Amino acid sequence: MYTNTLKLNNGVEIPQLGLGTWFIDDDKVADAVKAAVEIGYRHIDTAQAYGNERGVGEGVRTCGIPREELFVVSKVAAEHKTYEDAARSINETLEKMGLDYLDMMIIHSPQPWVEVNQSENRYVEGNRAAWKALEDAYKAGKLKAIGVSNFQIGDIESLMETAEIKPMVNQILLHISNTDLALLDYCREQSIQVEAYSPIAHGEALKNPAIAEMAKKYGVTAAQLCIRYVIELGAVALPKTANPDHMASNAAVDFTILSEDMETLKHTDRIADYGEFNIFPVFSGKPLA
Repeated sequence: MYTNTLKLNNGVEIPQLGLGTWFIDDDKVADAVKAAVEIGYRHIDTAQAYGNERGVGEGVRTCGIPREELFVVSKVAAEHKTYEDAARSINETLEKMGLDYLDMMIIHSPQPWVEVNQSENRYVEGNRAAWKALEDAYKAGKLKAIGVSNFQIGDIESLMETAEIKPMVNQILLHISNTDLALLDYCREQSIQVEAYSPIAHGEALKNPAIAEMAKKYGVTAAQLCIRYVIELGAVALPKTANPDHMASNAAVDFTILSEDMETLKHTDRIADYGEFNIFPVFSGKPLA
């Protein structure tokens, strides 16, 4: 089990490997959380938009591990672009999950989902308002860390013009065949921790013969290579699965990718197709950067 932790810019430690819970039903996700914790996961990632916060909270509360040993994350819905809406949603999340605090909460997207990658409107004022709500919840002790997701460099810069607190993370689509090196470098320079959702490209990376070939060289699965790749980049990896066997396999990533192979993987031809997931805006339209 890969158990490395990283330190956020406010000193809070975050496990570098977490369980993503997108597309796990609310009535099944508690069992997934408990299975993950039993395997050794200590970082669980959900969102208001996933519709499973209640179940994730149930899993956290009943997994048998002290609350302070777990790192639990949710996201303010992309549509909440006023202080009032964002603040209310933070309280609703805590109530729904049955938790006194979250280890982190982040803005899910700079744009409402219907406009992601489709519109030039970056909702600068709306993001500043939502961020203020996160800052206040952080100061009140409801959240141990705060951050953003799917933010481009310009979005972060606009936010920081008025922010009192710098974002601690930027959770982005990051995997072999989709690596925004400029955004990674910028976040590193700003001490903003990058998190990688969909590190296996929703399974599409497993169909790439070059990835399969390199995985064979290391004696690992293609999925393990993909997860280790984002870890080598210094990012937090958030593979999603409800299958305990896959959870265990995804966590068996204690190997090192040679620097020359990392360079090859960084410059793998950009993925052209996410299959059935093309219908989701973050996987279609204009690239994120």
